Amino acid sequence: MSIPSNRPFRVLFVCTGNSARSQIAQALLNRKGRGRFTADSAGSQPAERVNPMAISTMEKHGYFWTGHPPQGLDAVMGQPWDFVITVCDRAKESCPIFPGQPVMAHWGMPDPAEATGTETERERAFDDTLLLISRRLDLFLALPMEKLEKLALQQQVNEIGGVGAPPVTS
Repeated sequence: MSIPSNRPFRVLFVCTGNSARSQIAQALLNRKGRGRFTADSAGSQPAERVNPMAISTMEKHGYFWTGHPPQGLDAVMGQPWDFVITVCDRAKESCPIFPGQPVMAHWGMPDPAEATGTETERERAFDDTLLLISRRLDLFLALPMEKLEKLALQQQVNEIGGVGAPPVTS
């Protein structure tokens, strides 16, 4: 796979509700990607609105949300994607096949919108999610996209999903 000469890489983040994790990932990559990447997001079962804590967390960390209301996968299916990254397990299970054979990866993480406890504890869950996504995107952006064959790129992008994940116990 090589960088398209006439356009940036197109990355789609998929989640169930498209209200927190995928919206955060979209906002961060659009800024960190500096024109080399263009990100969008969608949900398998889109929520009514973007989670207000997701927006306030992004703003607190200097990422001003300029995204879109939650949208379904049907809104993005006909578009050409270079990467499709699921950020929740439920979306991974229901993710459709995208045309053009994009690199598919899974970067599962807990849904901060499901966090319970005090407001401070819920805010911490959103902070942790943003920081995890940011760390994974930094690794993603550091990949030598121009030099990797598609299979190697697929493997490395998938491996990024293990960064920050809890250890597997047997």
